[in-house]
Amino acid sequence: MPTFIALLRGVNVGKAKRVPMAELRTLLAALGFTDVATLLNSGNAVFRAPKSTPAKHAGDIAAAIASTLAVEVPVIVKSADELAAIVAANPLIKDAPDPSRLLVAFVQDMKALPGLAAVGALTVPPEQFVVGKSAAYLHCPRGILQSKAGEALLGKAGKAATTRNWATVLKLQALADEVGAKLAK
Repeated sequence: MPTFIALLRGVNVGKAKRVPMAELRTLLAALGFTDVATLLNSGNAVFRAPKSTPAKHAGDIAAAIASTLAVEVPVIVKSADELAAIVAANPLIKDAPDPSRLLVAFVQDMKALPGLAAVGALTVPPEQFVVGKSAAYLHCPRGILQSKAGEALLGKAGKAATTRNWATVLKLQALADEVGAKLAK
């Protein structure tokens, strides 16, 4: 069974949109997913599932969260292979020594990716923003909260996307590799 990564947008940030990770793990298991693991409290999960599309899994997870937890939340699902390709394609990694200041924006529908290009106009050097083939990357050397581009990407301009900092992306990749390794045993 393939390994997938689910990324929930905007959960557990304030008092709204609370999705406890224990409940998310239970919900994913109830959907028939196996080897479910969550990372941090920001809506990250890794799981194995029968072969299906990431978009179908995303829709199923979002519907289950809405019906079970009464929380409407966008969900983006990537396969482990897709995540590995996004990590390998990061053009800004050599310029970003602090992984907390490098964001990766994930979209479910690749047609939404070009819509993020407007964020680039908000960058102020030495910030860098690149829309890649499968994700967008934003480096904010002075900090994400001090960046108009970061604010836009995390806000309405990035509503079709969810972001994770580079450290979290690498942890998700390691967790996906670990879950996938169980399959090989």
